[in-house]
Amino acid sequence: MARCGKDTFAKFLSELTPTMKYSSIDKVKDIAYLCGWEGAKTERDRKFLSDLKLLTTEYSDMPFKKIKEMVNKFNNDKDHSIMLIDIREPDEIERAKTVFGAKTILIENNRVKHISSNMADANVFSYKYDYIVENNSSLEEFKSNVKKFYRSILEEEDEDGDRK
Repeated sequence: MARCGKDTFAKFLSELTPTMKYSSIDKVKDIAYLCGWEGAKTERDRKFLSDLKLLTTEYSDMPFKKIKEMVNKFNNDKDHSIMLIDIREPDEIERAKTVFGAKTILIENNRVKHISSNMADANVFSYKYDYIVENNSSLEEFKSNVKKFYRSILEEEDEDGDRK
């Protein structure tokens, strides 16, 4: 969900373990800059990015191909133990779960207005996530919730300590 604390979640998680983060929209943003987008995140900008992602997905599956490339990089990278992939569209989330064996996480923040002006943001709650991490209070409490989440992942690690 937009403005809920995904980057802060990644920062707090990286304080606990080496973490790689990639957003499914990163490559789309590169194209958007070429089209005149200036990096803002107004409702109009969010809709533009969402529509551009849909177009590039329909045309060449470019956003997901880039995710695959980043997952391969992560799998060959001994410096990071967790990879976070920011995806908002339920179909794409499910695809990542199926293709990569990903676990799904929703960062929930009830202090932030839900955005519904574009398909990507509008459908965030149309998915059943494996985990929900709340960010409804102070940064200290959010940091504590991230630590609890991290510990729960460690408990799910297989006997050989392999990544899940």
